[in-house]
Amino acid sequence: MTKILIVDDEAKIREMIAKYAKHEGFETDQASDGMEAVEKCETKKYDLVVMDIMMPNLDGFSAVKEIRRSQPNLPFIMLSALGEEYDRVHGFDVGADDYVVKPFSSKELMMRIHAILKRVRPGAGGETLQVEDMVIDYSARTVTIKGERIQLSPKEYELLAYLAKNAGIALTREQLLQNVWGYDFFGDDRTLDTHVKLLRRNLGDYAKYIVTLRGVGYRFEKQS
Repeated sequence: MTKILIVDDEAKIREMIAKYAKHEGFETDQASDGMEAVEKCETKKYDLVVMDIMMPNLDGFSAVKEIRRSQPNLPFIMLSALGEEYDRVHGFDVGADDYVVKPFSSKELMMRIHAILKRVRPGAGGETLQVEDMVIDYSARTVTIKGERIQLSPKEYELLAYLAKNAGIALTREQLLQNVWGYDFFGDDRTLDTHVKLLRRNLGDYAKYIVTLRGVGYRFEKQS
């Protein structure tokens, strides 16, 4: 059974999320702060973590960074009452897959959880794509450049994988948000631009293969 860790210093919020998660067929566990979340992730296996940002002892950003050291592919959804752009950017920078602003709809949160879990399930076969010295391994969900593994957040990997699978095709922002985020996206599209920026930074010289199409979206070029 899929197991989700719910991390928030407010017990009512944890219980509300747990109630809806159990209704969706998920097994849940809870932590009241970032430190407890880190400790639980050291001894237990989870499929996804819902992580609040502002908490005592250890904030959500720091907790995600600590957990990612040993579990780089564990997906995270960040919760925040602030909703500031800095928090979104920083959340994605430390490896968050999604970002939900309080107060939020429990139904929407469950939809986002389902969408992320659907994307991160291991794929079949050993399909790979190689562009010069960069290799994308779709079954292992890894990216290597000159034999060295590149550390990407799950969302950065999914964005690169989708772009690369559709190499040469102009992909609109709407297409990317719907297919990479997995649900109908409402709000501004700075989320996409932020992830592209982070992805390009991690790819270094190989960022040249992700081409910006002004007024449209992005395209992956196998040759640049």
